[in-house]
Amino acid sequence: MIATLKRSPALPAILGLVVLCAVFSAMRPAFFTPVNFANLLQQGAATTVIAMGLVFVLLLGEIDLSAGFASGVCAAILAVTLDQMSFPWYLSVGAAIATGVVIGFLLGFLVAKIGIPSFVVTLAAFLAFQGVALLLLEEGRNVSVRAPIILAIANKSMHPWIGWAFGATAVAAFAAVQLWSWYRRRAKGVTAVPLRLTALKVGALAVLVIVTVSILNQERSFNVRITSLKGVPIVVPIVVALLVLWTFILRRTAYGRHLYAVGGNREAARRAGINVDRIRISAFVICSAMAAVGGIIAASRGNSVDPNTGGSNVLLYAVGAAVIGGTSLFGGKGRVLDAVLGGLVVAVIDNGMSLLNYSSGIKFVVTGTVLLLAAGVDALSRKRNALGG
Repeated sequence: MIATLKRSPALPAILGLVVLCAVFSAMRPAFFTPVNFANLLQQGAATTVIAMGLVFVLLLGEIDLSAGFASGVCAAILAVTLDQMSFPWYLSVGAAIATGVVIGFLLGFLVAKIGIPSFVVTLAAFLAFQGVALLLLEEGRNVSVRAPIILAIANKSMHPWIGWAFGATAVAAFAAVQLWSWYRRRAKGVTAVPLRLTALKVGALAVLVIVTVSILNQERSFNVRITSLKGVPIVVPIVVALLVLWTFILRRTAYGRHLYAVGGNREAARRAGINVDRIRISAFVICSAMAAVGGIIAASRGNSVDPNTGGSNVLLYAVGAAVIGGTSLFGGKGRVLDAVLGGLVVAVIDNGMSLLNYSSGIKFVVTGTVLLLAAGVDALSRKRNALGG
């Protein structure tokens, strides 16, 4: 069981997360207060969602440098259709996600069918989308987002009892999936993960859920007479639902197996009958669609959209989140969970160093160093595997 834990790709990110939380809590007790904990989850949600989409592209050994500004363009579509065209919120959300799908298809087509390297295609898109955002927002205008449902995504919380119900459901579903997987492998005579390890995973998740929901259900309002603020942020179950969806697709469907096969060895996948071009295009579609969802969350968090939405350090943090979590830059290795774990690490570093009043320069240096270490560990691991060690 210990050997199985050591091989877990999530272990470095989890240990790093624990150490960072312990250090920041010791240096600044305000770090682990309910107010800051909820704020940390809400702040990091958009970057984490964009990182989830990037995992699909990275699995192929490709890169999407335009994901940040693509999220900004989709957020601009959302804001403009809500503010100027008076669309219902669901049509605006649909338009934003459809824009992401179109963007992803165009990028994937240029990479897979025309043969232009993804670095060049997405770098060009990175530059072009900044101009598109300016045009949509009339050369820099700030467009407010007023739809209550959209604003609630990253700013409101669920009722405390709904948070408990959600947590219990998540733990029960995880336990059921783990036990069913164990049972099927045993029935087929395939080596299964030890039942003790399965129980340990379920127990760890249960403890995590209990602690998280307990903290978030505490009163966070500075003046209860004016308003009460407690409960799990609404954006949390949204991120969890996306995690479950994409994890299922990667691990339980033929499409997921084909994606890993193409990322591992493109020519071998082609000879096995896999439509490699279709897989590559679809990965970019998923990446940009998830960038659109991230843009919607960012618009909700900021209550508005401007030309800087999706810019600044969004792309760097999203790529960093995926790699820090364990997704390989060389392709063929990675999970959507990596983006969530890495996103938490990046959010903790940014939030904790802000509480300690470190400058943006220091935060960038630290985040870059962590990203370099994660990439170095991946490179050394691949070298060791290649040598048979």
